[in-house]
Amino acid sequence: MATFSKQLSFRWSDLDPNFHLRHSAYYDFGAQHRVELLEQLGITLRVMQTEHIGPILFREECVFRREINLSDVIIMQTKMSKMKADASRWSIIHQFYKDDTLCATITVDGAWMDTKLRKLASPTPQIVVDALNVFPKSDDFIVL
Repeated sequence: MATFSKQLSFRWSDLDPNFHLRHSAYYDFGAQHRVELLEQLGITLRVMQTEHIGPILFREECVFRREINLSDVIIMQTKMSKMKADASRWSIIHQFYKDDTLCATITVDGAWMDTKLRKLASPTPQIVVDALNVFPKSDDFIVL
């Protein structure tokens, strides 16, 4: 899997008073895209419940480069930029493109939490390791 891309569809409520995409909508699109990709890779909500794990974020940051308007055709690409070999910690980037122009980049740093112990999950269940190993990687991907 070289990349995971999705064309975004904007709603009126995604806009701010300046009539462009509000800053918090970018984060919402990124979160939804991560969940969809995990589902596609077999890490469903049911699997997370059974394995007693859930993703947590330590940092979420967006760099805005170009404004996005309601009628723009935007493609979001999601890739893994960093990951420990046991998939216990990772960084994911979401890039928002209008044609070939990069409009914004979201970077999230996260890990897996044991939902019973309410602590970081280590080692990560094998199903997560297998799924994240096939997650699309960025060109500058590094192993932590």
